Amino acid sequence: MRVFVTGASGWIGSATVPELLAAGHAVVGLARSDRAAAALTAAGAEVRRGTLEDLDVLADAAGAADGVIHLAFQHDVAFSGGFQAAAQADRRAVEAMGAALKGSDRPFVLASGLLGLTPGRLATERDGREPEGDQASAGPDARHATARFTLALAERGVRSSVLRLPPTVHGDGDPGFLTAIVTAAREHGVSGYLGDGANRWPAVHRLDAAHLFRLALERAPAGAVLHAAGDEGVAIRAVAEVIGRHLGLPVAPVEPAHFTWLAGLVGIDSPASAALTRDLLGWHPTRPGLLDDLEQGHYFRSAG
Repeated sequence: MRVFVTGASGWIGSATVPELLAAGHAVVGLARSDRAAAALTAAGAEVRRGTLEDLDVLADAAGAADGVIHLAFQHDVAFSGGFQAAAQADRRAVEAMGAALKGSDRPFVLASGLLGLTPGRLATERDGREPEGDQASAGPDARHATARFTLALAERGVRSSVLRLPPTVHGDGDPGFLTAIVTAAREHGVSGYLGDGANRWPAVHRLDAAHLFRLALERAPAGAVLHAAGDEGVAIRAVAEVIGRHLGLPVAPVEPAHFTWLAGLVGIDSPASAALTRDLLGWHPTRPGLLDDLEQGHYFRSAG
């Protein structure tokens, strides 16, 4: 297939592109900068210049492709206080690409999230599929609404699927939440957790996630929801204990301010199952789980 990938040079995209190429697919990656374009060229992909705001570019690239994997999201905007604007830009991008694929039966795979899907209960692929509400949904539900819209594209002749990612997609070079938690421990001199630290996060290795994106592109049926959960739920206290041991810091409960912008997320209990995904696509994660990956030490290389 000729596959259009947004977010192709990002943390997950830079693993997904080689996965696709190794399987014999041709890749066209969206690049918003010279640096991203150079990385894609070096990886062996074709470059399409543009951003998520360039709806004509997105529609044209999607229409010319045999399938689409949408990984991009304006995280820089979202994390600087503009989450709603980022979510709205994402929705417009999905609408543009979805319209270009209408009636084609070609695959469209959307990256979505698992954190907070069913707090306090093991989430499955059957959760979160309620009919789409108001497009102007606020907060995290704005992204959930876009996921529901994507699933509804199946009724318009698109082989659409939603692949929900854990809050930590870990691996060597991870720029995400786990690195922020390690940084907070260094800065405060304590490896912390909220409450009793028993709340759980699902997790997946970056390379296992990339493999699942390829399987979704190739084989996921229209309207499928997939979970990229290698670990169903790792207790945050267990994470803090590994961090504390590697950094030589005490492990203790802390106040939310310890985690700054992550405070509203670190305390969520949000385990998730991938049993239905494994049965449907034969996905079997082979890379280290979260705690084993932490034990390898690459998250602590800059420790003083």
